[in-house]
Amino acid sequence: MAQSSLSRMPMPARIGISISFLVLGALAYYVVFYSDVSGKIESTIAARSKLKRELDGAKQAEQLYQKDLEELAKRRERQRELNKVLPSDTAYPAFLSAVQSVANMSGVDLIAWTPQSEIREKYYARVPMKLELQGRFHQIAKFFYGIGQNDRIMNMENISLGGAKLVDQDIFLSVQGLVTAFRAIDSSDKDAAKKERP
Repeated sequence: MAQSSLSRMPMPARIGISISFLVLGALAYYVVFYSDVSGKIESTIAARSKLKRELDGAKQAEQLYQKDLEELAKRRERQRELNKVLPSDTAYPAFLSAVQSVANMSGVDLIAWTPQSEIREKYYARVPMKLELQGRFHQIAKFFYGIGQNDRIMNMENISLGGAKLVDQDIFLSVQGLVTAFRAIDSSDKDAAKKERP
């Protein structure tokens, strides 16, 4: 039987060759498999941490967005409330409707109304309307009170009472006056007013 060249070698040489093969095998395994897998693991961990940071940032941005939406909704609601009190347009139909509803609640008869020219001030405009109404004294007082309590800012001025009549044991008065509502002047109104001036 022929002996292999490995069997003819001394024992320390055989051990050295075996160790060399093991080291070469381990080195090949490291180069071919482990370093590639290790690189993929490290890149995956880095990508995961980056995605986690992005997710945390997105969650914070969403919270800020929700907070901004709530703030916007509150501001819009506040703007609607302010527009009831001091609208940005004249809105004669709404003005007349408010006056009519106060007249109905107080029990006075609204005889006539005449819208007047708008009077511009620096930050607001007066929107006057001449009124003629009839009713008992306490009904007229209730009407004046109701005008002052309306959601929209309104007041009564230039009031003249007269024409007292006795009807079924009640005294009815005729009233003429000027009910004035107000509206906000925005920047476009100010620009238009500047152009109108010579």
